[in-house]
Amino acid sequence: MAIKRLVPQARLVTLIGVGGVGKTRLAQRVAGDLRRAFHDGVWLVELAALRDPALIAQVAAAALGLHDRSAAWNVDTLAEHVADRQLLMVLDNCEHLLETSAGLVGALLRTAPGVRVLATSRQPLGLPGEHVVAVDPLSVPAAETAAAPADLMRYEAVNLFVERATAAAPGFVLDDHNAEAVARLCARLEGLPLGIELAAVKMRALSPQQIVDRLDERYGLLRTGTAVGEPRQQTLEALFDWSHSLCSPDERRLWARVSVFTGGFGLQAAEEVCSGDGLDRDRIAELLAALVDKSIVARVSANGDGSRYRLLDMIRDYGRRRLAESGEEEPLRRRHRDYYQRLAEQIAAQWFTAEEVAAVHRLQVEFPNLRAALDFSVDHDEPGPGNGGLRLAASLWFGWRAVGLVREGRRRLDRLLAIDRSPTPERARALVAAGWLAGIQEDHETATAMFTEAHALGTRLQDAWVLAHVAQFTAHLAMAEGDVARAAELLEQAQVAHRAADDRVGLAITLVRLGLAVSELGDVARACALAEEFQALAERHSSRRLEAYGRWALSVIMWQAGDAGRADAEARHSIRLHWADDDQLGAAYGLEVLAWIAAREGRAERAAFLLGGLQQLWQRPGTPLAGHAYLTVHHRDCQADARGALGDTAFDRAFAQGGRCGHDALMAYALEESRKAAEAPPEPADDAPELTPREREVAELVAQGMTNKRIAAALVIAPRTAEGHVEHILTKLGFTSRAQIAAWYTGQRATTSHAPSA
Repeated sequence: MAIKRLVPQARLVTLIGVGGVGKTRLAQRVAGDLRRAFHDGVWLVELAALRDPALIAQVAAAALGLHDRSAAWNVDTLAEHVADRQLLMVLDNCEHLLETSAGLVGALLRTAPGVRVLATSRQPLGLPGEHVVAVDPLSVPAAETAAAPADLMRYEAVNLFVERATAAAPGFVLDDHNAEAVARLCARLEGLPLGIELAAVKMRALSPQQIVDRLDERYGLLRTGTAVGEPRQQTLEALFDWSHSLCSPDERRLWARVSVFTGGFGLQAAEEVCSGDGLDRDRIAELLAALVDKSIVARVSANGDGSRYRLLDMIRDYGRRRLAESGEEEPLRRRHRDYYQRLAEQIAAQWFTAEEVAAVHRLQVEFPNLRAALDFSVDHDEPGPGNGGLRLAASLWFGWRAVGLVREGRRRLDRLLAIDRSPTPERARALVAAGWLAGIQEDHETATAMFTEAHALGTRLQDAWVLAHVAQFTAHLAMAEGDVARAAELLEQAQVAHRAADDRVGLAITLVRLGLAVSELGDVARACALAEEFQALAERHSSRRLEAYGRWALSVIMWQAGDAGRADAEARHSIRLHWADDDQLGAAYGLEVLAWIAAREGRAERAAFLLGGLQQLWQRPGTPLAGHAYLTVHHRDCQADARGALGDTAFDRAFAQGGRCGHDALMAYALEESRKAAEAPPEPADDAPELTPREREVAELVAQGMTNKRIAAALVIAPRTAEGHVEHILTKLGFTSRAQIAAWYTGQRATTSHAPSA
């Protein structure tokens, strides 16, 4: 394939073509084939659902696994971060963000010589050195061809139609009776893959000739031309019109209404948002199933919350136009906003409970809809009490950080606060949320100003929640600035207020911070008592997240008290809990303590290796021990002690080895589950069978720290398939954890580069 040969050589290749021509599919295929050619991987950055150009660097960073928890990610800092990487970035669907996409790519090309970009767009990015490749429609026979079936199969469009038609109607065979109709149909659709796939699904009920007849009879303008749009777009629009005409009135109405969702939706959401005004709630499931059968709605996954559905963007846009024509668009979008406001509040109630892992997953899945709901609020909410946008954004205060979207949370809150300055409870809580996020980003001046206004407004409104959180978060700023005594005083006030309000989340965060503060002041006995209290709170509410952070705080308390053994045990416990939830940043805090202990005990090579691995993890928030800056003195002391013991050359070698280590292998080494695991990657059983080439590919990605979802994206396979490969690898090698796979693969790849002995 010419494109596959071009991409490794050219810095920027842009695939251009009309919508529905298959640019994305081709880019993913090329990326999958080239994955081995890029040492630091192939990464897909999907822009179709992004509407705010200012967030493009954050979206790209998230796609690269760099969850945003600081103000660091803009196009320049992202380019600097990957400056020494060798990777391929697939930037998909750039056309609606052309200028911003060009800015991002331009920064990458200037700063990162090892980075290649494969973009898809309806027009070029317009950068120097850009290689533009036009993606043509599939090859088609002449409209009136009378070729034999075997000859028709030489055409790409016919091949695709036959493949999809056979899937839709298993008894279908291309033969002398239907060959001419298939040829005419593919020619009429001008080889557009999306149009061909939509037509092929009609084979469930119609013959090829019937499909052609209906296209010809209903859309004669397609033969004669029209002033509106390009012919290919007209043909696809005609196909949507035709699909729409085949739906019942209620199916058409639901098609239009579900177009308010972005990125997918569940049955419950459809029932609550789309029912009423002529559609009974108890019929939504039935109508949705009918739209799935007609391939208008796709059933994309099933999880603990039931099936999930989505519309292709072009089908969604068509539905949105129909919704606007009906006069229902604004009421439906308001109901959509209100539903996701309630959802955000439900999720907020799950933090520090047994449901928190599911809450994080739900937030990640639903953020496209939450963004759409916030966008609606910006355009349509009236200032004053009950402002839905402020209420929604403030409800997400902990969620913005939990899913790594601190910067976006600040931007949205700042915008909503600027629009509505009314002295309402919604504004007070939004100020608290925005101030907390500003503090995480170390923008202390802005955070202080927001907390000052929130305190004044909370006092005026007698809002105990606002006043308690202002005290708590102001204490965070005081800790970061070194005023530990003031921080402890504020935290004492906050914990009294949180207890009075029975605020589980506020109390949990306050107790952990207060324990650390009094420990820093030298009151170890009080710190230990607080540690016991927040561990009891975690146990009472079955919160693994709170237990993990609480164990880490206790490890710091024990470290400061001089009990390295207890500190080591608590840090390891914290790491295991965080790693079980795929919380790499949370695990990094525990790894810090293990590095400090190693340096103090004279295990300098281990300390250097761990510090090198931590450098990868701390790049996400932009600074070591983000949010706990007063502890960075221990990080600096650890590094100085290890370098002093080893000398520059040996330290740099061990540090670099840690930096190259995959995350799972790093955890296996750090936790030292056995002496063998601490000294070298585990070996498979003597009689372990060989892995298949695909299984070795999966093992390599596991060693890079990828989740099953990211493995599936990298290899362009289904997540379930990726999960199956991992299970087969574990079985074949006699292992029980992904960390063992990672460590084994690392050893297989370079037996001379094992982790240093502990």
